[in-house]
This record gives sequence, structure tokens and C-alpha cells, in this order.
Amino acid sequence: MSSPNKRRDMDVMKLMMSDYKVEMIDDGLSEFNVEFNGPKESVYEGGVWKIHVELPDAYPYKSPSIGFVNKIYHPNVDELSGSVCLDVINQTWSPMFVFLPQLLLYPNPSDPLNGDAASLMLKDRSQYDQKVKEYCERYAKRENVTNSGAEDESEEDVSDDESDSSDNDIAGHVDL
Repeated sequence: MSSPNKRRDMDVMKLMMSDYKVEMIDDGLSEFNVEFNGPKESVYEGGVWKIHVELPDAYPYKSPSIGFVNKIYHPNVDELSGSVCLDVINQTWSPMFVFLPQLLLYPNPSDPLNGDAASLMLKDRSQYDQKVKEYCERYAKRENVTNSGAEDESEEDVSDDESDSSDNDIAGHVDL
């Protein structure tokens, strides 16, 4: 087994032995879902998220593809698709069990995928914090992560928010 494969296997095993719930997809170690809680003493505390991870063949030399399955209000996460900003992944990539809390604890509004979240964070931090907490209440409860009907509920809730049209919401939604 080559060194990159050993590193991948070791990182996935460490993740599986951590406090995170890891759900492998198919039989390999290159695609999986991770369920994790928001970091304590942060605006994300109390939230539960599921992310979809795909490790490339060139891992660890190339960073993974990471996307949130349930919605999160964060400057570096696309609100509709759940994709995490590639620059953030590439600049701060570390083993998954370290990366996930860092992503939530240290958002980078200067390189946003969600321009509204970045703008609000820079202009009015208390209002940004309140909106994060609202998203945690609405989309980041355990039932949103484990309930198979959470996808339908999320799309319905999106149409309640300010949006251009429901067609854009559906077209931009990606099932990970």
C-alpha cells in the first residue's frame, strides 16, 4: 500500500474513532458522511450537521470535496448547494476532526461563497450571530440530519425566506 493510501486510511480511521458519527458510502474509504455538533461556546453550539465528504485519489496531496447536507448560515458555505469554499479547504486543510470545528469557529468573510452572510458578519456581528442561531434552530437539529424528509422541509423553508423565485431554489439545490 502506498503512503498516500496509508495516510487516507489512517485519517478516516481517526475520524471514525473520534466523537463524530461517520457513515461510509459503498465499500471504500473515499466517500462518507460525517455528522457533527457545533463547537461549544460558539454561535453554532447546539446545531447538528451532516457533511458529505469525497476524498480524491491524490489525497492527502489534494484536499477533499466537502458539502453540507443540511443548511448552515456561514460565509464560506454556499447556502443552496452546501459546498464549502475551495480556498478555505485548501488553505486550512488538516485532518477532518480538526478541520470541522475550525471551519465553524473561524469563518472567513473576505473569501465568501455566501455573500449575504459575509456582508452581515462584517457590518453587524450581533445580527449575523442571531441569523446563525435561527438557522441552527430551523435546520440543524438532530431530526434534520437523521430524518429522510428533511430535504423536503428545507426546500419549503427556503421559499419562506427572501428569494428571487422558487425555480432558482430548486435548480440550485444539490442532493449530496
